[in-house]
Amino acid sequence: MSTKRKTGKPAQPKRTAVAKFPEPTDKEAADAKAKIALRASVQGAVLAHEYLKAPFGDLDMGALVECLSDGATDIWAGDMKRAEAMLYGQATALQAIFTSLARRAHSQEYLKQMETFLRLALKAQSQCRATLETLATIKAGPAIFARQANIAHGPQQVNNGTAPAVSRAGENDSATTELLGVSDGERLDTGTTSASGRGDPALETVGAIDRAAHGRG
Repeated sequence: MSTKRKTGKPAQPKRTAVAKFPEPTDKEAADAKAKIALRASVQGAVLAHEYLKAPFGDLDMGALVECLSDGATDIWAGDMKRAEAMLYGQATALQAIFTSLARRAHSQEYLKQMETFLRLALKAQSQCRATLETLATIKAGPAIFARQANIAHGPQQVNNGTAPAVSRAGENDSATTELLGVSDGERLDTGTTSASGRGDPALETVGAIDRAAHGRG
């Protein structure tokens, strides 16, 4: 029985469509604008302008960007005074939030409202503590990271500010071995029945148990 070969056009490879943004008319100007928009100081200035508009009015965007850029330059040079002042200001603000919420919780009549205000107050207090810890870490310098690296491998103990304690795992193993016998080959259970002691004659050696008749439950 003969079979007919299928004749036709060869299968065409699948085409994958790739979406691309159209090229800008002025690529140099577009690249410059993109770099400005992605600068951290510019993004910070935009957000600060929105939040500071109510208490300070319309602020100059260029002045905000320049101020933030100067602060970043100081940090690159190792001067953390602005960052420390910022953290201290944040901790003070969080403390004020905690005080306000705690006072409002005390004035509530119903338990649910009191619990809500207290929970928010304690969150502000926790954030205040974390901010002060960050400030203390910056003030202490890089050495604090080495003292706080309490990463113990095995049964070790690392104490901040003191010499690391020596692992006593080996001593514990030796003590366990001494309890079991003089050497590793000896065991506590020798397999023989010991005689009854003279201190209490009533406690005599227990006889053999019929294990076939007394199975384990």
